[in-house]
Amino acid sequence: MNIGEASKASGVSTKMIRYYESIGLIKAPLRTESGYRVYSDNDVHALRFISQARDLGFSVEQMGSLLALWRDRSRASADVKSIALEHIRALDEKARALQAMSKTLRHLADHCHGDDRPDCPIIEGFAAAAAPTPKKRQPRFGVTGITPDRAHAN
Repeated sequence: MNIGEASKASGVSTKMIRYYESIGLIKAPLRTESGYRVYSDNDVHALRFISQARDLGFSVEQMGSLLALWRDRSRASADVKSIALEHIRALDEKARALQAMSKTLRHLADHCHGDDRPDCPIIEGFAAAAAPTPKKRQPRFGVTGITPDRAHAN
């Protein structure tokens, strides 16, 4: 099948198919004498696999690892699970960050009158956040209470 048919069968756009091919996520398909790509059922199956992984937010690198594991029939399911759990942790972290952003913006919006006056807590909140603040030194490696002058006192 040609790239358009592979696109329809897999749900992956022709542009993305070409991109995945260019970065080596999928192997280059066979070509006809006139240079047209010819995709097999296995290629379409791999594209569907990629589409599902992409829909779940996996990175291209992670998709490559998952594809390699999918093709390796001697794989350990622990390897697959490890990638999935790592991705779940990243998704949970993003969800917490999005919740914090939503909470902050909701607070600012709740305090905005939304009338014809120029006073707006949303704009004021953004402007206040834009002011540089001195950064507090973070302890390294979880060590607290050690200052550079006491680090070598022993």
